[in-house]
Amino acid sequence: MMRLWALGFALWVLCLAATPRAQAGPGGSDPQAPGLVSTATLPQLKGVGFKQRLNDTLPLDATFTDDNGRQVALGQLFGTKPVILAFVYYQCPMLCTQVMNGLSSALKVMPFTAGDDYEVVLVSFDPRDRPAIAAEKKRAHLEYWSAERDGAAWHLLTGDEESIRRATSAAGFTYQWDERTGQFAHVSGILVVTPEGRLSRYFYGVEYSPKELRLALVESGQGRIGSAIDELLLYCFHYDPESGRYGLVVMNLVRLGGVLTVLFMGGFILLMRRRESRPPAPSRVENRA
Repeated sequence: MMRLWALGFALWVLCLAATPRAQAGPGGSDPQAPGLVSTATLPQLKGVGFKQRLNDTLPLDATFTDDNGRQVALGQLFGTKPVILAFVYYQCPMLCTQVMNGLSSALKVMPFTAGDDYEVVLVSFDPRDRPAIAAEKKRAHLEYWSAERDGAAWHLLTGDEESIRRATSAAGFTYQWDERTGQFAHVSGILVVTPEGRLSRYFYGVEYSPKELRLALVESGQGRIGSAIDELLLYCFHYDPESGRYGLVVMNLVRLGGVLTVLFMGGFILLMRRRESRPPAPSRVENRA
């Protein structure tokens, strides 16, 4: 009983200590409603956003070419593990590289293993990107992060306009070509997708909380990855679609504290009864007699 209470108390403390920090929304340092991009001062961002389509399914029959030059259907990269998905383009001068770096930074401190527990899929939304460009981007990125061993779990895809539009539209990701800068105008973020290709969680910005990404992978993995502690942590945190982040569920924490109190009181009463039921120890005088 006391061991059970100690385990529960440790979990309660862990829930308090693991409160995720706030994330930046797609348009700046303050969280915003997903997919809402202000165009008042930036007309080139008209029609650009990342709107959540939770529980929708990606077009798994859409065909792309991977960084090895092989033609693959999107569904071939799904099936047994959750997938981290990002829409980037490999010749992007700044933002897309920051998205990839932010993802690798979070993955580096997580206890899960790429390839065994999850896959990473990057889809270029620039139809001019080619497999050779994707392969070079992948090589340079994994080398920078000393993660060459994860190469088989990273899939950098290129495709034609039709396949790209099908995938991005399904995920709520919209972008525009800006003639003035000669670049794509787009927002940044990543998604966590279930093994069946269902959109599960969205994270915005270029930095991602390892704790929140870990919770998303456990939740999206549907019990296939993570420990018992990971599963219990999901009781303490709840995903908020409006902010695109996990928040501490106060009522669940209060309930957990109440259960721990009951366990402690029950264990204390049981311990006292056991002591009372023990026969008194013989006195030293009786032993000498």
